[in-house]
Amino acid sequence: MPPPHLRRRRFSTAPASHHPPFAARAAEQHCLRLLVCSSTPAAVLQSLAFLLKSGLHSNPLVLTRLFASTASAAPALLEPLVAALLGPSVPIDAFLVNTLIRAHATSPLHSARLRAAFFFPLMLRSSVVPNKFTFPFLLKACAALPGSPGVGLQAHAAALKFGFATDQFVSNTLIHMYSCFGGGFLGDARNVFDRMPKSSAVTWSAMIGGYVRGGLSSDAVGLFRDMQASGVRPDEVTVLGVLAAAADLGALELARWVGRFVEREGIGKSVTLCNALIDALAKCGDVDGAVAVFQGMEERTVVSWTSVIDALAMEGRGKEAVGLFEEMKIAHVTPDDVAFIGVLTACSHAGMVDEGCGYFDSMKMEYGIEPKIEHYGCMVDMFGRGGMVERAVEFVRTMPMKPNPIIWRTLVAACRAHGRLELGENITRKLLNEYPAHEANYVMLSNVYALTQRWKEKSEIRREMSKRGIKKVPGCSVVELDGEVHEFIAGDESHPQWKEIYMMVEEMARELRRIGHISATSEVLLDLDEEDKEGALQWHSEKLAIAFLLLRTPPGTQVRVVKNLRVCSDCHAAIKCISQIYNREIVVRDRSRFHRFKNGSCSCNDFW
Repeated sequence: MPPPHLRRRRFSTAPASHHPPFAARAAEQHCLRLLVCSSTPAAVLQSLAFLLKSGLHSNPLVLTRLFASTASAAPALLEPLVAALLGPSVPIDAFLVNTLIRAHATSPLHSARLRAAFFFPLMLRSSVVPNKFTFPFLLKACAALPGSPGVGLQAHAAALKFGFATDQFVSNTLIHMYSCFGGGFLGDARNVFDRMPKSSAVTWSAMIGGYVRGGLSSDAVGLFRDMQASGVRPDEVTVLGVLAAAADLGALELARWVGRFVEREGIGKSVTLCNALIDALAKCGDVDGAVAVFQGMEERTVVSWTSVIDALAMEGRGKEAVGLFEEMKIAHVTPDDVAFIGVLTACSHAGMVDEGCGYFDSMKMEYGIEPKIEHYGCMVDMFGRGGMVERAVEFVRTMPMKPNPIIWRTLVAACRAHGRLELGENITRKLLNEYPAHEANYVMLSNVYALTQRWKEKSEIRREMSKRGIKKVPGCSVVELDGEVHEFIAGDESHPQWKEIYMMVEEMARELRRIGHISATSEVLLDLDEEDKEGALQWHSEKLAIAFLLLRTPPGTQVRVVKNLRVCSDCHAAIKCISQIYNREIVVRDRSRFHRFKNGSCSCNDFW
């Protein structure tokens, strides 16, 4: 059955046959000229009035042009016009249906995008044969359907049936569609890729982008290496995908190489590409490099400014971030809600509470921006990091919207950091009652019990997690060396050099004891004696990663590690000492921020 909007007509006009053939042809051409020039909603409505007056409501060529013009000039009018005009009297052809699918698939309106794929059955019911332009539009529409891979699979089957599945444009869109369905369909995307001739950068870019979207950034980088070996010249889309992978992995040398590659190959440095390079360099820890790219841009958008503000904030360079925010305003670039998240994060990570409160108030008072829950989350984080737990609790209590789990977990983290364990336990229990399927809530309560040595309660929580099939995300650390990415998990022995790495970790532990470092055994969430707890802390993933780089790099070389979780307080204290013992600068990007360890201290000033 077609959607209801395809079965309704609201307008009744005189049939076109009332006009002599010459007059009808002249009216059609004039209407088409009007529609081509319709670049505003008012112009679209004027053209519509002429269309109805001239009795062209059943002319497929005119309707095709009307829907195309409406999609670009007046998106909000597209669905009502389709519902009103696409009636049984309209002759359906491939050009019309292709336009409908494309207009809806590219609409800024979510409701329109959801309907795009449902015009294809109209084509089949009208006995119209799809052409090679139909399936790229259709598959892109299927990619945007949330949780509906079945529709995409049917579209792929239709492409096979009509003989278009091997067309390069169709295959490229199939790769994109399957990668949008999530990691479980990346194998299908790769199957399509492997069967294609790979002479086009578009094909490689589609698969690289699919790996990045699916969280397989290492595979994306490996495929990019294969692309280079095949002699296919990357384009801007390829570069954007590789930069996204580099940012995810913290692969600084790769990000820098891409920057040099863009210069060497003469790839146009668009604003989008420069913004991606800023983001990649920043997330890899080269904030000064990101700033240099920003300063060299001829044109800057609010995204450009916000990216650098975010980068400085993550490094704890709050005053510089705030200064750049003020420069943005002087440059007459109006900050948006995302820019305010950046400056509030900067204030939070740098302990600038008064400044943060001022910016939060200015959002609505000066710029008319209603704070979103993300902005309230920044404020709770800022109060919590500053030790103002009561103020954070009161702020949450007076929020104009219901706090989300992230805000509650931020509050629990503050309670734990500042010794308010009873309050943290009460909040976590409420979270568990409301969100019983989220593993972070169980882990937080388990942490509280471990810190207070309530091992029986902790074991009960662990059993409940096991019963529900909930597992704690393991700590993972990633490093880049000579263009290759190495991954470490606590206690893992899969690395080819694991024996040497473990020997180096033991050497690091001996050196730490020699200078009097005492492990923070409260961080171990197991009922072990103190000696066993120290051993458990010794094998955390970031320590394995650091040991590997100490072994494989010359003295004095900077060490860079990316961790998927927040660095624990014991590792934080230990890495400060390691930086001094081995005279190395060690940069760790954890889930919250960057930590730059040098000469026994950290850039976060132990405030994270």
